[in-house]
Amino acid sequence: MMDDKALVSQVLNGDRMAFKQLIRQHERLVAHMIGRLIDGEEDRQELCQDVFLRVYDKLGEFTFQSKLSTWIATIAYRLSINHLRKKRIEVSDIPDEESFTTHFISQENPEEKLEDDEMNTLVLKLIGQLPTQYKVVLTLYHVDNMTYQEIEAVTGMPEGTVKNYLFRARHLLKESVKKYLGKEELI
Repeated sequence: MMDDKALVSQVLNGDRMAFKQLIRQHERLVAHMIGRLIDGEEDRQELCQDVFLRVYDKLGEFTFQSKLSTWIATIAYRLSINHLRKKRIEVSDIPDEESFTTHFISQENPEEKLEDDEMNTLVLKLIGQLPTQYKVVLTLYHVDNMTYQEIEAVTGMPEGTVKNYLFRARHLLKESVKKYLGKEELI
């Protein structure tokens, strides 16, 4: 696997195989970003294509001020937000996967009685129900392993807001899990 500068250089020189490699290296990130914001499968696929078309069109303007993945994630985020606005889906005015459970759930809680797979499915479902901005920050931080600064660059949110949303998202998620498990005990 070649480094980003060499890959970008080859793409800019018209190497189609290099562009295919760029897509392969970043398609998971783009799918994650779009998938956390956009519900319809057809819209997701179309937006993924649009992201890579935009990447191809704008690659000559990329100056390596950030990581290539951060730049691509930013494009995916902005296109998704614009798509939501065009569809008039409310976006807050406030600017299948790895396990989330280790980050949010203490081992002393009654959640231990659910098997890991069931818990992961539950947590992913509950994450999907979080407000958009919390879902995005949580996913970027815990799934895509981005730093606060990278999330700030992608979303345009100040670092303090990113930290605040991450804290709130974890809290809401933990409360949702507790509520769910409380209902389970009553059955």
